[in-house]
Amino acid sequence: MKRHRITHTTGFHYEGEVNASYNEARMLPAGAENQFVLSSFLNISPMSSLNTYVDYWGTRVSAFDVLSPHRELTLTATSLVEVRENTHRAHPFDWAELATAARASMDTVDQVAQTSRTTPPADVAALAAEIAASGLAPCESALAICLAVGEAVEYMAGVTGVHSTAAEAWAEKKGVCQDIAHIALGALRSVGIPARYVSGYLHPNPDAAIGETVTGESHAWVEWYCGGWRGYDPTNLIDIGDRHVLVGRGRDYTDVAPLRGVYAGPFGSELFVNVEITREY
Repeated sequence: MKRHRITHTTGFHYEGEVNASYNEARMLPAGAENQFVLSSFLNISPMSSLNTYVDYWGTRVSAFDVLSPHRELTLTATSLVEVRENTHRAHPFDWAELATAARASMDTVDQVAQTSRTTPPADVAALAAEIAASGLAPCESALAICLAVGEAVEYMAGVTGVHSTAAEAWAEKKGVCQDIAHIALGALRSVGIPARYVSGYLHPNPDAAIGETVTGESHAWVEWYCGGWRGYDPTNLIDIGDRHVLVGRGRDYTDVAPLRGVYAGPFGSELFVNVEITREY
């Protein structure tokens, strides 16, 4: 078990004074089977109103309006979370059982269809189909697909943008965790394996000293269903463990974007992000 303190600061610099802004934040970790949230709070500056709720996908949402003129919007989410190492249980579903189960529950049926971000190019679908036809069970096939995607795409910031699709990132064979997760999701769904996008944080150092604060990451990985949900980090080619802190789940990045909103004013805006993580135990 590890205990992490996470400070995630983000917001917008506006090029001039805007009259009002209307925003949603998904930055606070959620309780999960292997994750216990000891404390979490969100500071917003400036702020005039706040409404919190849990969305359809189970993610904590902070919706707020700023109705006075402002040149900058800053959010700081501070969380203390205990994370236990995951035990990946065997899931003995065969392909026929998976097909039946995928149609039987809202947890899975919503995660079978492609989105505009995850729709795979033909060669990705062909790669997934070849693995699925190799004789492996669905869970083992899903892991092999994620490994193949992660090995084929080089992690490189600046090549893609926040609105890039799986097909665009695959064409470059480069991207960030968001892109690699989208490609993996498209590949999994193309062979009938329900799969969902997961957003959260990753401590970059498996041997971090207690009390040391490091620059962390806002991160993305995937989960697939094969009789139970199984997570994997295709960007780093590792299982989900006690360095991963879950914030939200959805069909793709659109469902779990940390901050989004609209504003009234003639000026442009620039997003800023900083994540710091301290291992406290």
